[in-house]
Amino acid sequence: MKKIIIMLMVFAPMSLFAQKFGHVDSQAIIQGMPEVSKVSGELEAKAKEYENEIQGMQKELQTRVEEYEKNVSTMNDTKRKEVETELQQMNEKISQTYQAHQQDLAKMQQEKFQPIQNKVLNAISNVGKAGGYVYIMDKSAGIPYISDTLSKDVTAEVKAELNKLK
Repeated sequence: MKKIIIMLMVFAPMSLFAQKFGHVDSQAIIQGMPEVSKVSGELEAKAKEYENEIQGMQKELQTRVEEYEKNVSTMNDTKRKEVETELQQMNEKISQTYQAHQQDLAKMQQEKFQPIQNKVLNAISNVGKAGGYVYIMDKSAGIPYISDTLSKDVTAEVKAELNKLK
C-alpha cells in the first residue's frame, strides 16, 4: 500500500506538467477580422445619422430661443409662459432622443459584435480541442503575466482556424 502511495506522489506531479496551457490575444484577433471593419462602419454611420438628427433639433431649439428673446418684451404673460413651456419641452425631447440613440447604439453594437465574438470563441475552442490544451487564457482579459515556457501563444493558430471557418 505504501508503494502505491509513493508511486502516486511521484507520478502525480509529472502528470500535471504534461498538461498543455495556451494563451491568446482575442482583441488582436478581433481587430484583424474583416467583419469588424464592416460592423464598425455601420455603427459609425448610424452614430453620424443620430448626431445629425440631434444637431438639427438643437439648431431648431436655438433658433426658437433667439426668436423668443427678441420678442419676449412684446409678449403678454400667457404667450410668454406658453413659449417657455414649449422651449422646455423641446429641450427635454432633445435629451430623451439623445439617450434613446445612445441605448440604440449600445444595443446595435452588442447585436453586431456578438456573432464575431462567438466565432472567435468557437475558433479558440477548436484550437484547444485539437491541440489538447487544458485551458487557453485570454491575455486581453487583463492577465498581467503569462509564462511563455508553461503556456503557448496560440493566437496564430486561432487566426488560422478562423480562416477555415469562413
